[in-house]
Amino acid sequence: MQTTLLRNGIRAIARIGSQPDDGEELRVKKALVTSSVFGSFFSISLFAITYTLFDAQAAGILFWSWLAFQLVNMIIQVLVPAFYPWFAFGQLSVFVLATILRMIVLGGFINAGGQVLFLVIVPLGALILYGARHTLYWFLIYLTLIAVDIALQFYSPPSPLPQAIQLMLLAVSSIVSALFVFGILVYFVSQRDLAFRLLRGEQEKSETLLLNVLPHDIAAILKREQRLIADRFEGASILFADVVNFTPMSATMTPTELVELLNEVFSYFDSLVEKYELEKIKTIGDCYMVASGVPRPRADHAQVLTRMALEMRDYVNQREFRGRNLVFRIGLNSGPVVAGVIGRKKFTYDLWGDAVNTASRMESHGQGGNIQITHASYKLIKDDFVCEPRGIVNVKGKGEMEVWFVVGQKDTAMRAQPTIAADALQTARR
Repeated sequence: MQTTLLRNGIRAIARIGSQPDDGEELRVKKALVTSSVFGSFFSISLFAITYTLFDAQAAGILFWSWLAFQLVNMIIQVLVPAFYPWFAFGQLSVFVLATILRMIVLGGFINAGGQVLFLVIVPLGALILYGARHTLYWFLIYLTLIAVDIALQFYSPPSPLPQAIQLMLLAVSSIVSALFVFGILVYFVSQRDLAFRLLRGEQEKSETLLLNVLPHDIAAILKREQRLIADRFEGASILFADVVNFTPMSATMTPTELVELLNEVFSYFDSLVEKYELEKIKTIGDCYMVASGVPRPRADHAQVLTRMALEMRDYVNQREFRGRNLVFRIGLNSGPVVAGVIGRKKFTYDLWGDAVNTASRMESHGQGGNIQITHASYKLIKDDFVCEPRGIVNVKGKGEMEVWFVVGQKDTAMRAQPTIAADALQTARR
């Protein structure tokens, strides 16, 4: 409870003079200046009381006047926030002026209880308020006054204070100065650590966003250099999946319902891409495109993409989506492709080549609920998957092509896998 009250009290003091429209940097500066002023009240009061009790009237008047100035300055800052620039400059100046007057009244370093050590506030305060460029002047003033103060000690008359009191005041000066420096360092180290944490968080967000757009390897290249990226891959497989009768269905749904439905389906497809370590290329409306073997080549590109296609098919066939049954056409082809990033704005990782166009034709000329593949893909997966020949299909832009339907994996093909005829019947019933 006491700790909470103390913390709240410190925060309330630090907020004195701050305005709602102040920027973060200005609020920090005001808080540090205000906190240093309040911190100086204790030491100034202690010196004023001590010198008054020991009949050092001139020194006592000096410190009581300094304390009064600080109080008036603080009140003005509270009542007139626009006074802050003069308030901050006044704090630095009064520390220097008070030190010079104290030298005249009390003499050197020991006689004054080492009060010149308080002047460390001046260069540090200038560093905070005005930046490193203007701090040098204040730092030179600080060094000069320390040298003068030490030299004066050799020519000063004995202090009216007992030696024990002098040592006590010297200890207070040292401790208060050290606390001020330590407090400033702790504050800035904590702010630095906070800034680093926020920066790391933002970097992680940016990295995640970038990797949601580009493959990891491609993103790494673009972060190092801006250049054209275009690589040829001799062995890759490409899959297209599209919703059958999507246009009539979309006419019966609101835009929000349509987007939510596609998001549900495609989010599951995304999880399969991650599971099989493939590369999602893009979605165009209701069309989903994924590739295997890019940007990192792999020998099993056709097999692993076919396994994903089977899971996609089974997922869609075995459930409803917002009360609707969906039917997907899935087309798959294998062959050489060129993959890369082109353009300067809103760039994406994309594929080009005849193999890509043929994969798209496999989808658009396929049958709902089935996975249609070319002869190129069939040669690669026939030993691992059960495939049924569909025969010769006249493909737009390609002419007649021999194609197959993928039924399932060979190790599970005998477990009541639906035949092509059964699939066609099921599709017709829908």
